[in-house]
This record gives sequence, C-alpha cells and structure tokens, in this order.
Amino acid sequence: MSVLKQLYKQLTGSEPHEIVEFAASGSNRFYFRLIGDKSTLIGVQGTSVDENKAFLYMSSHFAGHGLPVPRVFIQSEDGMYYIQEDLGDKLLFDYIAEGRKTGVFCEQEKMMLRKTMRKLAHFQIEGAKDFDFSVCYPQPEFNERTVLWDLNYFKYCFLKPTGLDFQEDRLEDEFSRFALELTKYDTNTFMYRDFQSRNVMIKDGEPFFIDFQGGRRGPVYYDVASFLWQAKANFTPELRRELIDVYLEELTTLTEVDRDEFMKVLNKFVLFRTMQVLGAYGFRGYFEKKPHFLQSIPFAMENLRSILEQEPDNKSYLFDVLRRMTELKQFKEVAIKKPLVVKVYSFSYKKGIPNDDSGNGGGYVFDCRAVNNPGKYERYKSLTGLDKPVIDFLEEEGEITSFLKSVFNLVDASVERYKDRGFTNLMISFGCTGGQHRSVYSAQKVAERINKLFGVEVRLVHREQNIEKTLLP
Repeated sequence: MSVLKQLYKQLTGSEPHEIVEFAASGSNRFYFRLIGDKSTLIGVQGTSVDENKAFLYMSSHFAGHGLPVPRVFIQSEDGMYYIQEDLGDKLLFDYIAEGRKTGVFCEQEKMMLRKTMRKLAHFQIEGAKDFDFSVCYPQPEFNERTVLWDLNYFKYCFLKPTGLDFQEDRLEDEFSRFALELTKYDTNTFMYRDFQSRNVMIKDGEPFFIDFQGGRRGPVYYDVASFLWQAKANFTPELRRELIDVYLEELTTLTEVDRDEFMKVLNKFVLFRTMQVLGAYGFRGYFEKKPHFLQSIPFAMENLRSILEQEPDNKSYLFDVLRRMTELKQFKEVAIKKPLVVKVYSFSYKKGIPNDDSGNGGGYVFDCRAVNNPGKYERYKSLTGLDKPVIDFLEEEGEITSFLKSVFNLVDASVERYKDRGFTNLMISFGCTGGQHRSVYSAQKVAERINKLFGVEVRLVHREQNIEKTLLP
C-alpha cells in the first residue's frame, strides 16, 4: 500500500486522501482506487513479476496502436506495482444486466455489444502487429501443450469431482486428437484468451478492454467463443448470429475471411472453451469454495447441451462422456430454465399447514391469528376476506395493514433474490382460525402485489374456500 502511495505522490505531487480496495475476483492481483485532490487513479499490486511485465508491455503496445486499453502512468522499480487510468465502475457485464436476466436485449445493449465485437477484431489483428510474443505469460502461444493443459484442467477439476465413470485412457486419446485439431489453425494474431463481458469496461459510451495479460499468439476463434458463449451472458442464438456477422464484417476489412470455414472452426472452439471454463468453475468453486463460480455452472452446462445437440451423430468417446455428464442428476435438476412461480395459500390452522408439492419443503408461513377476527361478528360469518365489508373492517381496524407491511419487507426481498438466483418455486402461506377472513385477505393482497411488482406467475389457493386462481405475468 505504501508503495502505491509513493507512486501516486510521485505522479501527482500529493498523496491520495482516500484509498478504496476493490472486492476480490478471479484475479490474483489487488486493485485499489486512489483518490486525491487532483485525480483519481487505479493502483495495482501484482503477485508475479512476469505477469506484471506482460501486462505493462501489452498495455503500452496496444495504446501505441490506438486500441482501447487503460493507460499505465508509472510503475515501481521491482515491477510489482503500477498505477493506471481509472476507467470508472461500469462493466459491460453490468451494462447488459437487464438483457442477461431476461434474454431480451434492448437496442442500447445491442449497440454496445456490436461496438465490442468490432473492436475485438482490431485488437486481434492490429494488436498483433510488431508484437513481441516472447513476453507473454505464462505461454507465448496457443499450442498443443496449452490445449492439453486446459483439457486436463477440465478433467481433474470438474469431470472427476462429478463422480462420472469413464475410461481415462480413451478420454486422453480423444484429448490428443482434439488438441491436434485445434492447433492446426496457425495465425499470427493476438488471442485475448479471457475475453468476456467482465473484462470490458464502458467509459464515455465506448468499450475499453482490461485484464488481457494472459493473452498470447493464437487463433481468433477462441475469443469469439469466449465472449459469445460466456456462461452468464444469456445471449440467444439469434443475437449470437447477429454479433458474429458484425464481427466478421469488421474482420474482413482487416484480413481475408472464409465465412463457412470460420463457422466450422468456431464450433470446435466453442466446445473447447466451454470445457475450459467448466474446469475453471470447478477449481474456483469446488476447491477454492467461491460460490460465484458454482452459480455459473448451470449456465455453462446449458451451453454444453446446445453444443452436443448440434452434432447428434457424433459417436466419439469424448461426446459420449460429455453427454453422460450433462445427464447427471446434479446437473439435470437445473438444466431446464424455468421462470419463478410463487404459490400463495390461505388456510385454517385447524386443518393443518398446506403441503409443498414442489419438493422444496415449504416456505414462509405467516400466522394471522393475532389480528382482530371479523369472524367473531355475526354479520361477517357468511363472508370471506374477498368481500368488501370484511375488507373494510380489516383495513379500518389497521392491524392487518401493519402486519402486511412487515410481510411485504420479507417477501419482496425473497422474490427478488429467488429471481436473481434462478429459483423456480417460492411458497407463502397465511393461516388463521378458519381460513376464511384474515388469511384470505392477506393471501389475496400479497399475491396481487407480487404479480404486479415482480411480473411473475402467482398461483393463489384459498384452500378452505375451494378457490384457486392463477395470476399470469
């Protein structure tokens, strides 16, 4: 930290008055926002001199070719610390958040994605001009050895922990053939290697590329596969085709391209990249216990299923293993992406709490019996919580309003998190003495609120009144 302060002072003439450390990510480096009177900059502390050396060289080289990267202003003598331009806080991953959640991308999101794909083509072609690949870390090029490393990374960190039975020698033979196939596409281009929306930042309406220090000499297909098949990107096949068209249109202005051949080769790299990221998710999630990576596994598995479906006649042992892996119970249960359905019940405690038929064991159960009971009065005994006289009684008393305010705070937060995490079932039950007045009123209000506020399907059941109703999104 003191080294970064000294570098900042050396650069600006004064020390920063505030230093904010960024949350840890998949990187081993540490990032800090250095805030001073004159400027705000990003300080970086690396853990590998060679990795830092690679980044500093690449940053200078790319900036010299007019490519969108953060400028590095100063570095320590030992190469372990440096200060670079602050590009802000907006990642492309966050910029397209609504599209990722819904699968429907607005024109503004699509426009930024198109810009990103166009700039990728320039990064790969123009960035490779006069580039000294010998500085790349940990390897200068994409070759058979690095492919086998990634394939075995998948085997040891993801496939084996699943418990799937497979013949290792046969799989290794398949890996060797696959590696030879992928490395025959020799090109003098820069391969970013980890090109994904979390490594693209948006500043002044333009994409900037970060975390490219793992890049090397390699084929362009890898980066296209990495970006468009990123696990949580949720790009539709139609949007992927559109972005590939945009990319190829730009690429043809820089080099000669055979579109049909490009697509054939791209499909191979999509499979390879999907296996590679599953290996990374397995290592980061299963072994390093980082939940963020485990949450990405279902999305990557869905990508893998789509890839396998495109080659139904492929009888290779590799495809056999991958197909059997996707059918394992732990992956099959989350394979189908279903929207959240909320079930809301009213019931009588005398007849027991409703059963949860989803198999999840139930959800919220709220006891309405502390609220003043309309059923004590003769004029309300033939009515329910859906009738206006009962509604007026409950709301004028005021107890139900205060009760539901607390319920809303709990339930709203859960519905939001259930949607974000891809859960498919939430159960909410309201009980009172007879399941006729207070519980019916409460269940009705909560069901209508959830449906309107969150746009999800709500199945409303007033059990003791034999009333069932579905509120569609």
